[in-house]
Amino acid sequence: MGWRVALVCRDKGRGEAAVSDIKKATGNSNLELMLADLSSLQSVRDLAADFISSHDRLHLLVNNAGVLFGKRMPTPDGLETTFEVNYLSHFLLTNLLLDMLKKSAPSRIVNVSSDSHFPGKMNFDDLQQERRYSALKAYSQSKLAQILFTHELSRRLEGTGVTINSVTPGTVRSHWADEGGAFGIVNRMGRPFMASPAKGARTPLYVATSPEVEGVTGRYFSKMKERQSSKESYDDAEAKRLWGESMKLSGLA
Repeated sequence: MGWRVALVCRDKGRGEAAVSDIKKATGNSNLELMLADLSSLQSVRDLAADFISSHDRLHLLVNNAGVLFGKRMPTPDGLETTFEVNYLSHFLLTNLLLDMLKKSAPSRIVNVSSDSHFPGKMNFDDLQQERRYSALKAYSQSKLAQILFTHELSRRLEGTGVTINSVTPGTVRSHWADEGGAFGIVNRMGRPFMASPAKGARTPLYVATSPEVEGVTGRYFSKMKERQSSKESYDDAEAKRLWGESMKLSGLA
């Protein structure tokens, strides 16, 4: 489509390979690589500062990092890794780039969530799962948090020209759960039957770029169609509580 795209990657070598592959496949040379580790809030802050200092506009932000670990792993910030990488880093980055998104309006934010959010519960008494860790519960909670964040921010952005929606890409053939213990083994065994990354990208790209989604905000999309997310994801009080907790945990409060 000719857009200028900044890819945020953790690994420089793999990031450079992705940029090279995309340039060859599309003929679009307007790509740049930016490095960040989303398990570090300071790295997210550095990323936002670097982007703001080197760019004058931002029309689209796609939050697409996702991990799942078989055992509890704290980040350098002392937080549970799944919660920080899948959700809190996105919350922080989005808020740090919000002024630029508003200045660039019309602009869009897309949070890549998952149908795994349906059984998810926000455990505010133990958000970091310090007392009892479950890989699947941690993952489901992080994906539910993304959608609660989507709904709350959509209300806060009303009238700004900035929209925010969440999507599920489906079950995609990738390495996101390789460290997921028993679940990782199941994921590797089922990989041949999963959707390709290209197919998984269809719904995020549709919500990110389609004229049909212009002005649509606070919604959940699957297979390029709007659908209902979980009942809990529409709990306004829970969304506001999560926002307050996230402000404190991210250092924005």
